[in-house]
Amino acid sequence: MDFGTVIDAALSAALGPQAIVFALAAIGLNVHFGYTGLLNFGQSGFMSIAAFGLAVTVVTWDLPFWLGIIVGMLGAVLLALVLGVPTLRLRADYLAIVTIATSEILRLIFGAVEFKDTFGGSNGLTGFARTYQDMNPYGGGVDLGIVSFSRNDLWSITVGWTLVALSCLLVFALMRSPWGRVLKSIREDEDAVRSLGKNVFAYKMQALVLGGVFGGLAGIFHILKQGSAVPTDFNTTFTFYAYAALLVGGAARVFGPVVGSMIFWFLIAGIGSFFSQATSGADPLLPDWLMTNTQASLIRFILLGLGLMLLMIFRPQGIFGDRREIAIDGR
Repeated sequence: MDFGTVIDAALSAALGPQAIVFALAAIGLNVHFGYTGLLNFGQSGFMSIAAFGLAVTVVTWDLPFWLGIIVGMLGAVLLALVLGVPTLRLRADYLAIVTIATSEILRLIFGAVEFKDTFGGSNGLTGFARTYQDMNPYGGGVDLGIVSFSRNDLWSITVGWTLVALSCLLVFALMRSPWGRVLKSIREDEDAVRSLGKNVFAYKMQALVLGGVFGGLAGIFHILKQGSAVPTDFNTTFTFYAYAALLVGGAARVFGPVVGSMIFWFLIAGIGSFFSQATSGADPLLPDWLMTNTQASLIRFILLGLGLMLLMIFRPQGIFGDRREIAIDGR
């Protein structure tokens, strides 16, 4: 058993581009769920529409890269408006149903054969990240002994964690402003807020748009760091992983989504590497009758799911959260 490889895999995942994607997505969910009480189960939809907005603009329409960034972010804003208008005046569960359905509809549209000339079909689109890659100032990767990153990953880490830091700073400032205090009040009792003359619908719409923009930013960063936009990447699992990261770190806390994402991917990669080594080689640590190498790839999700269950039972507010911040108004 090479524990150095296990630590390397765990830290590379916790500090690498994958954790950044989910941190950005979870920051958006934190605005929706943590601060406003909106049940958005379709964050992957915001990610996909922004990602393909960039990819289609550059590859299909042959327009500049930076215009593609703008188109992608505007797509996330437009999706929030389209989803919010018919649902935000209704109960919280209606938004959950509509968002998860919309994210699946978008994924199927982007992967449909009928739209292959535009979206690339099931194979997606490539060739839009050249401008991003050409901006890479690093001459090579880095190896710190316990963790190592390639040249491209190092560039994505620099850009990604900068975006995460700026996003957290923006959320910190907004949630301590009068606007942010109204959002928290809506989460607690929107009827009381409405009785004070506040336009609850407008505030919810603004929160939905802001969280959707963070989701769009996560989608754009995701396709840039891997160089391809593939529809199957944006399934509902993406949203649920982001929620898991948010709940681990603690909802309604500025750094909760970030720390939660780092812990989530540290455990996913670390446990996966441990059991992969434990079931492989000439003299495996675990015999075949107990666990095979195929089963080892799944045990990490079982253990992590069990850990999440225990966390929700004994500390539902997450590691850094406050129990008073997680009540959901189902009206």
